[in-house]
Amino acid sequence: MQALAPLGTDADKRFLDVAPWLIAVFYERTGPERDGHKAKRYYPHESTGIACGLLLAALHHAGLATLTHTPSPMGFLNRLLGRPRHEVPYLLVVAGHPTPDCRVPDIERLPLDEIVTFL
Repeated sequence: MQALAPLGTDADKRFLDVAPWLIAVFYERTGPERDGHKAKRYYPHESTGIACGLLLAALHHAGLATLTHTPSPMGFLNRLLGRPRHEVPYLLVVAGHPTPDCRVPDIERLPLDEIVTFL
């Protein structure tokens, strides 16, 4: 990816134009079964979130830089990508090789005893 200015929460999302890969993740609220009836999907948000976490870990393990992006509203993705209404946009994963001047925030993790209680 080419070098970018610091990212903010404004409308300037140039990373969408320069990233080599944009992965659109959708989940199903309901879905058609093989016999044609419509079935409810249980825990679609949780399942999709776990799958996205595994995808991000795999991309990082492969040496790629990632950024998650959730434009609002996201319904345009169904039209743009020709997805049916029962599929709901969840997340855009922006991925590519980091530039030499890529800066990753130095986020310090909280100590374990501040976030967990063992009984």
